[in-house]
Amino acid sequence: MIQRLLIKNYAIIESLEIEFSKGLTIITGETGAGKSILLGGLGMILGNRADTKVLYNATEKCVIEGYFDISAYNLQSFFDEHEIDYDTQTVVRRELTPAGKTRAFINDTPVNLAQLRAFSGKLVDLHQQFDTLDIHDASFQLQMIDALAGNKHPLSIYTEKYRVFQSDKKRLAQLIEKNERSAREIDFLNFQLDEFNKAELIEGEQETLEADQQRLQNAETIKRNLSAAYQAISEDENAIVGQMRSISASISQVKKYTPSVSKLYERFESLLFELEDIGGELESIAEDTEYDPERIAEIQTRLDTIYKLEKKHGVATVEQLLSIQDDLQKQLDAFGDLSEEIETLQQDLAQQEEVLKKLANELSAKRKFVVPQFEEKVEAMLRQLSMENAKLKVQTIDLDDLTPTGMDDVQFLFAANKGSRMMPIKDVASGGELSRLALCTKSLVASAIPLPTLIFDEIDSGVSGDVALKMGNILQSLASHHQVVVITHAPQVAAKADKHYFVYKNHTTDRTLTSVRPLSKEDRIKAIAVMLSQNPPSASALANAKELLTAN
Repeated sequence: MIQRLLIKNYAIIESLEIEFSKGLTIITGETGAGKSILLGGLGMILGNRADTKVLYNATEKCVIEGYFDISAYNLQSFFDEHEIDYDTQTVVRRELTPAGKTRAFINDTPVNLAQLRAFSGKLVDLHQQFDTLDIHDASFQLQMIDALAGNKHPLSIYTEKYRVFQSDKKRLAQLIEKNERSAREIDFLNFQLDEFNKAELIEGEQETLEADQQRLQNAETIKRNLSAAYQAISEDENAIVGQMRSISASISQVKKYTPSVSKLYERFESLLFELEDIGGELESIAEDTEYDPERIAEIQTRLDTIYKLEKKHGVATVEQLLSIQDDLQKQLDAFGDLSEEIETLQQDLAQQEEVLKKLANELSAKRKFVVPQFEEKVEAMLRQLSMENAKLKVQTIDLDDLTPTGMDDVQFLFAANKGSRMMPIKDVASGGELSRLALCTKSLVASAIPLPTLIFDEIDSGVSGDVALKMGNILQSLASHHQVVVITHAPQVAAKADKHYFVYKNHTTDRTLTSVRPLSKEDRIKAIAVMLSQNPPSASALANAKELLTAN
């Protein structure tokens, strides 16, 4: 509920503050004093558009603040969603600068206009002629029928089961997608592993193959040069080995005379033996080396396979390829088939759907049961409010699929005059008719729905006397369950107030300002008497005003 409204620098309001309480607050006042301006200021914190034309002082900013007790509205999720500090005592503020820039705040946290509208719409229900009222909203229409049907508890059970059902459906879709994706990935992994398995890679083989390739491709050069080297060492006329044997014989003849020569002889003999061995190995390699084009082609084919895999996987060695192969195998082994889990969840969802449909049918039956009585009561109340021929039809619509509220929906059809075609409310009802229809429907469900603060402007337009008195009674009854604020011209309505404010013009030397003050009991008698007659009121008007207040 709204507790306090502060308006600064708005239209002909310099600074104004109104305290609100529970029950029925009535606002009356002089013609043109600014009653509608109060609603304009309130509209600012409800998210209405604003421009600098509304500034009382064009050099200062306009500030509108609303103080609300939101403890009964269950709005914690809104605060969490938008990262705003939650407090049951909440302040909504809107500012308009001389440059035309507006800012909005909820508990000093900046919010955008959409967030402001979404939030304040849950706090204040402002009924003005030609405004869009929530009675147009199909979801609110259904909410009213559910309230009358006593569906609060069964609907909460249904809603929770529906939430689980939707969550499980989403999980099933994810499992199916994951299983299909896994199948595609398994195929791809198998394809890659098949390439590796066919390659039959061996650690170190690339280096061996590349060395063999080099040897075979240069076989003639190797054979020619090694043979020449062997000949020079062992077979030529002046071969190195022959010369060294001659030298060895010369040294051998003197080694017995000189110990140092004996050691040199041993070293020389070692060189001779090593050279002979080198010559033998060179001869062997030369004899074994033959140009083999078939083997060269075979090696090239094998290396091409290795090089292709290395390029594909962005590596340079067989060892790195073997590591990738091992990783692919591990990935493949990690995949599991989800088919069994999918089948189990599908069976569970089928059972859940069966339960939900049963609950939905029970909700629907209770809704349809209360509709005739609701239609009859609304029409009876509308007749009291001078709408003798008005008809309301609550059309129930069966749905094929489960929804968050069941398997049916409702739509309010309305005809204000005899013989008129029944049509959706928004298409046929005028502003005054909408206000009265909203008053009647909401008063019937007031005790069952946590409605926000209800503010009515011009709801009594065109009514007087006994009709206005009955409207006042309805408003008074509605205010026993909700905070209701009414701007009225009808004395019969004003007499029902729990708190009565009077809006008046306050003239200064150069400006006319809007002011507001609460009325005492004596002040109320005079104000209502003026509404009944003239200013100053007649004695009979004063007596009539006292009678109205006494009756209340």
